[in-house]
Amino acid sequence: MRHWLVPVALLAALPAAAQDRDYCPARPGLGEPACTMAPGKLSLEIGAVSWEHASDLGTRTDTVTLGDTLIRVGVTDSSEVSIGWAPFISERTRDPGGVSTARGGSDVTVAFKQNLHHPDGSGFAIALEPHLTLPVAGMPGGVGDWSAGLVMPASFDLGHGLSIQSTSEADAATDADRHGRHLALGEVVGLGVELTHHLSATGEVQLERDWDPSGHSTQAYAGLALALSLSDDLQLDTGAVAGLNAASSDMQLYAGIARRF
Repeated sequence: MRHWLVPVALLAALPAAAQDRDYCPARPGLGEPACTMAPGKLSLEIGAVSWEHASDLGTRTDTVTLGDTLIRVGVTDSSEVSIGWAPFISERTRDPGGVSTARGGSDVTVAFKQNLHHPDGSGFAIALEPHLTLPVAGMPGGVGDWSAGLVMPASFDLGHGLSIQSTSEADAATDADRHGRHLALGEVVGLGVELTHHLSATGEVQLERDWDPSGHSTQAYAGLALALSLSDDLQLDTGAVAGLNAASSDMQLYAGIARRF
């Protein structure tokens, strides 16, 4: 082989090698993975159904979300773009005054994730992901104004099927009156366990602090998620989240699917 063909062959092999990485869906769980999709690969991730229950001072709210969809596309070996949207949200509220129901879709969130170390998620991986939410929906899924934020996911492989995961987030969140923005911070810490070659579990705790002008609040949650890999490109999942203080929703149950193309 001619010497000048060697670097050309190596460069040609790089995209193929990148695409050999394991599939790492963003779901399930409360946090965000640090890995990115290989260039040219697409991940379609759908929350088939989610039910959330919250109660406070005689008011009970049940929210059902169907088809919560996230599309992720690998752009380079270490970066991806994504868009998220839920087409159907139903919120049913019962209080002493009666029962009311609101239905609609969600706002649209677009994001860009840049991995800084190990885009396949192996070893120690870390990334930065700025995101922007566009106010395209009304109540109950829309918040009325744009919001933006920055997420920093990280993970560390402990070996023996164990991993530590964290997601730090800072947002310019929309005010409760649907006009203007305020600071909101969040942190998720989790432990991932590979139960079998195809089944994994993740236990997480989440803390959120919100400085809305109408009233500051701190929410705390604990979650448990299971993911079942049916093939290298297909995953099913389910999970449960419980609120840990009075400011949090009481319970959330969900199930979904993720497919790589």
